[in-house]
Amino acid sequence: MDNKLKEISLLIREGDLPNAIEQLNRVFASPSGPDTAEAYYLMGNICRKQGDWQGALNNYQEAIALDAESPATEARKMIMDILEFYNKDMFNQ
Repeated sequence: MDNKLKEISLLIREGDLPNAIEQLNRVFASPSGPDTAEAYYLMGNICRKQGDWQGALNNYQEAIALDAESPATEARKMIMDILEFYNKDMFNQ
């Protein structure tokens, strides 16, 4: 992971999501490089923290498509497990 993505990862951990999103959008605007998969993984983490499960899954899937060894593989599996466990019908009784 390059230094820019490390800085973005730190912003996410510190909860500065708007700044992290702005920085990631700059990464996405530049030509694709070896860190594009990592950028999608980080964007997935932001979506997850915001409760946007579909956005997280979409970004994780994009990261996996670019790099099958991405940590997004495990993150996507964890979200799928959570969503499969969550029984929406239980709240509609």
